Parts: sequence; C-alpha cells; structure tokens
Amino acid sequence: MLTILFDLAQEILSLYRWAVILAAVFSMLASFGVIDTRNRLVWSIGDFLYKITEPALRPIRNALPNFGNIDVSPIALIFILYILQNVLQRIYFAIATGDLHGLLI
Repeated sequence: MLTILFDLAQEILSLYRWAVILAAVFSMLASFGVIDTRNRLVWSIGDFLYKITEPALRPIRNALPNFGNIDVSPIALIFILYILQNVLQRIYFAIATGDLHGLLI
C-alpha cells in the first residue's frame, strides 16, 4: 500500500512537471502568434494549462526579480518539482529500509 502511494505521488509530480512545460511552450507559441487562441479548442487547452499551473507559478513570479519579458518561473518550478521528487524518493527508501539516516545524506 505504501509503495502505491509513493508511486502515485511521483507520477502526479511528473505529470505536473509536464503540465508546466506544456504551459510554457503554449504561452510562447501564443505570444509569437503561431497558434490562434481565438479557436475554441486552442483557447480551452490554454485556459486549462493556465488554471492548473498559475497557482504554483504566481508565488514564484512574485519572489523572483523582474527580468523584463523573460519568465523564468517555469524553470524554477520544474527545479522545485525535481527536488520534491528526490525528497519523496529518499523518504520512501528510508521508510522501506528502516534506515532513517539515509534521509540526511
């Protein structure tokens, strides 16, 4: 049961990382006019990606300095998600093996 929960958490973090990447690419394509956001399907996809990624990106944007038109908050969020996955993996191995000293290394 514990393995299933940790695997599920890892997959959710991985899917969210891909959602952040897709949202960043979608935003860039929309700003350059490659995709037409007036199309209902395209707008729905963009709106969905915005709604699931913006709550995590907004605090990062507020904390980072302004770099003009360059938005580095998706890169920072991907890095944070990577760290969370590593921490989650260490916690799982520490619980599975019973060695809590592995958390500190």
